[in-house]
Amino acid sequence: MMFSEKDTRQINSKGIALKQVEAQVSRIKNGMTYSNLIAAANIGKGIESYNSYKSQEFIKRFEDKQNELDIVKFVPASGAASRMFKFLFQFLKNFDSNNETIDAYIENKNDKLIKTFVAGLENFPFYTEVLTKAKAIYPNYDNFSKSEACTAFVKTMLDENALNYSFFPKGLLPFHTYNNVAVTAFREHLLESTLYASSNNKANLHFTVSEKHHKYFNAELSKIKSELEEKTNTTFNVSFSYQKEETETLALTTDNQIYRNEDGSILFRPAGHGALIENLNDLDHDIVFIKNIDNIVVFEKNKDVSEYKKMLGGVLVEAQERVFNFLKRLDDTDVSEAELLEIAQFITSKMNVSIGDDFDDLASEDKKNYLKTKLNKPIRVCGMVENVGEPGGGPFYVKDKNGDVSLQIVEFAQIDIDNTAQADIVKNASHFNPTDLVCGIKNYKGEKFNLLNYVDPEAAFITMKTQNGTDIQALELPGLWNGSMADWISIFVEVPLNTFSPVKTVNDLLKPEHQG
Repeated sequence: MMFSEKDTRQINSKGIALKQVEAQVSRIKNGMTYSNLIAAANIGKGIESYNSYKSQEFIKRFEDKQNELDIVKFVPASGAASRMFKFLFQFLKNFDSNNETIDAYIENKNDKLIKTFVAGLENFPFYTEVLTKAKAIYPNYDNFSKSEACTAFVKTMLDENALNYSFFPKGLLPFHTYNNVAVTAFREHLLESTLYASSNNKANLHFTVSEKHHKYFNAELSKIKSELEEKTNTTFNVSFSYQKEETETLALTTDNQIYRNEDGSILFRPAGHGALIENLNDLDHDIVFIKNIDNIVVFEKNKDVSEYKKMLGGVLVEAQERVFNFLKRLDDTDVSEAELLEIAQFITSKMNVSIGDDFDDLASEDKKNYLKTKLNKPIRVCGMVENVGEPGGGPFYVKDKNGDVSLQIVEFAQIDIDNTAQADIVKNASHFNPTDLVCGIKNYKGEKFNLLNYVDPEAAFITMKTQNGTDIQALELPGLWNGSMADWISIFVEVPLNTFSPVKTVNDLLKPEHQG
């Protein structure tokens, strides 16, 4: 596909190489490469499960090491919260309070989401803020019928000239209420970091945000930082980054032509959360906890939940210690054949890494080098929760194009469900990924890994989107905890379901875990 001189200038201005764009076009035209599932990971086969005694051992191991570690909490927090309010936008479009009561609307439409929203209205953390604003906009609000009041309330939440909640990211919306004071998810993440992601009374947090929201995050940080530091005796070091422009991808029309804007320029789009591997790679810390912005519960409940974060941290600390000791031993000239066999057995049984069939035939020096390449990688410990039908990825054994089998987190979009054998494997999946990770991103010499070297570029997604009424084929980079970490050492550990409390729709804020 030929690019004009103008196209080339645009591509270069974004920091993207022309060959990268050509590869994007080729990838979309050739279609997705589906994962080759071998089996679902289950308890005892790919997923570790620890009793309370063993869990406490790991928690203590982490706590004993905690003040020696440089820890950061990495929170993807970009993107507007518009999907949280999708059903409310639909309500405003369809409901006419002049011709129908809201109760009749709910019954006629069988709209369970609106029914839940209306019934729980006063329990939302933003209720007081919205009500105060609504009364300022509508002087007769107190005289409105129930239907009129509900319509005015929702309009006040969503209208651009009112509170405009859907413009803001989830992190800046009122999430919880304490003593009638509403607090944001952003504030809750700072407070949560003191429970497990701090060291020597210092907590590092990094939020990936959109550029248009950055100033609002800074304003919220200025508002809450001093109060939280005094309350928790913790110094907060908060940093932000944007999804990099050079990670954006183009799109093709359904007849495989480059989709262009009205001015003829190429449309480049954010390439999904997989682009954030670049942001993660810019961090220089010993341990990184990763958690999504909307998966945060009220503080009292969080005290129990956070114990499992420390457990995962302890699993990582133990794994790193053993891996680092083996790597240092492999640097020695006098390592024995028996030790090489012990290391190989450790890799397969504890690190979930496959060893080639020809390993036994290698010379000792070749065995050492082979084992080094298998062990000297970033390590991630991922919490896995019981599958209760939530959308998202899950833990599977996957065979790559070289025939190597490894543990991976696989999104369902990466699976060829039309393939009966693959579909049967999915049916046997007992757990799914709640995005609850702790990562070791330095090697045994204390040097930071270049995380970009461990990405599987074949794990990209092709999704159908609509742009200005036109269907387009959009390309998303390998997901942050999917293909972007494909060549990491992965350890999966079962954690309780109550560690996963995401807010996908605004009604989720009515659940007990979000009620202070």
